[in-house]
Amino acid sequence: MKTIELNRNWILTYDDLQQPIQTEIPASVMNDLLQNGRISDPFYRDNEDQAIEIASKDYLYETSFSLDDEMINEDSIKLRFQGLDTLAEIKLNGSLISHTNNMHRMYEFEVKELLNTGENHLSVKLKSPINYIKEKQKELALWGVPDAEEGYPHLRKGHSMFGWDWGPRMPDLGIWRNVNLTSYSKGRIDDVYITQQHHEESVMLNFRIGLEKLTGQAFDMEVTITDPNGKSESTTKKNVALTEEITHKVEQPQLWWPNGYGKQPLYTAEVTLLSEGKTVHKKTIKTGLRTIRVKHEKDEWGKSFEFEVNGLSLFAMGANYIPEDNLLARNSREKTKRLITDCVDANYNMLRVWGGGIYPESYFYELCDEYGLIVWQDFMFACSTYDLNDEFRDTVVHEVIDNVKRLRHHASLGIWCGNNEIEEGWEHWEQMPNDPKRKADYIKLFEYIIPELLKEHDPETFYWSSSPSSGGGFDKPRDPNRGDVHYWEVWHGLKPFTEYEKYHFRFCSEFGFQSFPSIKTIDTFTEPEDRNIFSRVMEKHQKNGAANGKILFYLSENFLYPKDFESLIYASQLLQVEAIKYGVEHWRRNRGRCMGSLYWQLNDCWPVASWSSIDYYGRWKALHYFARKFYAPLLLSVREEGENVEIHVTNDTREAVSAEIEWKLKKNNGEEITGGRISRQVSSLSAERCDTLSFLKNVSATQKRQTYLECSLKVNDKVISNVTHLFVKPKHFTFIDPEIQAAVSETQDAFEIVLSSQSYAKFVELDMTDNDCVFSDNFVDLSPDRKVTIIAEKNSINKEVTLNTFKEQLNIRSIYDMSVHESSNQEAYGQVSSN
Repeated sequence: MKTIELNRNWILTYDDLQQPIQTEIPASVMNDLLQNGRISDPFYRDNEDQAIEIASKDYLYETSFSLDDEMINEDSIKLRFQGLDTLAEIKLNGSLISHTNNMHRMYEFEVKELLNTGENHLSVKLKSPINYIKEKQKELALWGVPDAEEGYPHLRKGHSMFGWDWGPRMPDLGIWRNVNLTSYSKGRIDDVYITQQHHEESVMLNFRIGLEKLTGQAFDMEVTITDPNGKSESTTKKNVALTEEITHKVEQPQLWWPNGYGKQPLYTAEVTLLSEGKTVHKKTIKTGLRTIRVKHEKDEWGKSFEFEVNGLSLFAMGANYIPEDNLLARNSREKTKRLITDCVDANYNMLRVWGGGIYPESYFYELCDEYGLIVWQDFMFACSTYDLNDEFRDTVVHEVIDNVKRLRHHASLGIWCGNNEIEEGWEHWEQMPNDPKRKADYIKLFEYIIPELLKEHDPETFYWSSSPSSGGGFDKPRDPNRGDVHYWEVWHGLKPFTEYEKYHFRFCSEFGFQSFPSIKTIDTFTEPEDRNIFSRVMEKHQKNGAANGKILFYLSENFLYPKDFESLIYASQLLQVEAIKYGVEHWRRNRGRCMGSLYWQLNDCWPVASWSSIDYYGRWKALHYFARKFYAPLLLSVREEGENVEIHVTNDTREAVSAEIEWKLKKNNGEEITGGRISRQVSSLSAERCDTLSFLKNVSATQKRQTYLECSLKVNDKVISNVTHLFVKPKHFTFIDPEIQAAVSETQDAFEIVLSSQSYAKFVELDMTDNDCVFSDNFVDLSPDRKVTIIAEKNSINKEVTLNTFKEQLNIRSIYDMSVHESSNQEAYGQVSSN
């Protein structure tokens, strides 16, 4: 078997283009035009407006390549497109091969009879997705989200490319994945499906192998398993059939675990097709040995929804993942690896691939395998109605099979989910039209066609028809006591953060709160005159219509009004922290009843105000630093209940811990009023209330404005975490100028910052003026009696700097600096009993 890549030496042309553009695959029209200076940056100011005009034209990609007799003389030659976006007319040496209609599919064609020895010509004409959906929408109106171009559900193209409430209307088109030619004779391995049977000291691997035979001769099959240490064992089967099953026993298996629960060893399976002792074809697959099941079982509260890995029920911690760039040709393994490692650094163990985008590249799943992130995989349907005609059904069936076969072997794959929010939409959204035919199509597609395909192609992975859902069939998809929930009353419903405590969802797979990105990110798409959140440009980069007003509403509820634009950006990120932290800590305190928290959203596809914790340029917002804290394996949290204060520890490790908790009630100047110590054994995989403190009955309303609680958790004489708690909203607390000091020193690999303060300081942020850095901690709280050391690893700083430059660029602020202060005088502090 011989494969040649056809990714180089492509030419892009279209009617208005004077000079052809040379490009390589992966390619997209907008990226090629941008890279060659034919359009301005579509992310800058209001340049998004040019995108619809660009996407309303047709484009031609062409390449030529040469073949020798050796390849031409093979029995079969296949042309394979791993990704065409979307409406393509493919010609080879002038002959029409096919028309395509689905960017989520892979297309493979037998082309031997069309190829020449020597020069060959391949062309791909891409038709306008905008013109297509306009015409289809005239024929049959399909409902979709109002933030996207009308008619988008007619086309199997990433929905959010047409716009979403966080993404631009930028429906790019192109050849977005590899193109290759493969030649072979005799036969090839067409399909390999691996299942696992786990026993106490071994794992039985079952290989279901499908062959394509071009001749009548006999084939043998060899399966070789190489363990993570490099040791290999083989099993051979003679004279195999077209569909064959081979088993291989792995003794003393090294199990794959999600991040935080163990290591991620991977085994390599090599399947070789042999004819007369010679290799005809070979497939190599990496996988991990583990069991993942989703427990959806009746219990005292309703019906559980929890992930069990290798027999352990885990609390899922993570976020929702969207496409990383609207111009898909700019994606890369390196960019995705940075995002995945950022997730691991924030103690994630799960990512949900949201159904309104694209199926990610294979390297996304490889990285999740390597770093231990369970993948919740939606099929690419979201918030829309669909017409299940014959053509649509046929392409969706191929789409599902292609992606299931591509992804099912990954150790990280934890669940297949039919769609995002469509079942909920039919039951609860007033804007969804009353359309019995489309509703019946929904049942056929998501509760019959897709699960039947999975029974054939991946019966081992749990299928969930929609998110949120209680189990399908339009049976109360928002039931808080069954299945998973998307909760948006905090944010869309303008409910206070405390509203989270009213619900003990079994699994909260979506909830969120918006913030603005870093000022450095805003600078990339604005001019100085744009830097007002109600300017036209800032509103172009805010796709959720009422969101800026919501931010200001929550700001008025929680903080003093910021003194300037940059302070407003900072305040929005603090609001986002307060909201998400409140929900996560509540659900983790109720571990066992609630078993999952995936906030909306991890990342951005362009520079924008959104619900993300990491912005388009990879800059961590305050939320991502706090995710590292509220997703920590050992979580210390504080909760008020009337006049009592509860101290909780959640232990999501596989070992019991002896927790030592120290608490101090302090004045705003840092002076200790009273305190105490708590010792508690906290079982593995559990959440416990360690103590209830009753000092609040002795604290007046005035004193609460000048009093805070500080708690620290120590395990094996090591401080695991420090938290502080206010008894009033931050806007009502009397902050004193903390006069923060930073002592900065340098080691070979890092800069070390030691922070100290003269009074209580909250949300102390570190940033660099003209550089980017991921700090070991950020947005920290300071007390005068406790210094905090923060490390800036040099390899996490974008541009190399000296110690002096680092000091010059280091900026520090706290919540005190956010607002104008007429006087630093504090209110007189009354006496508080230490009882």
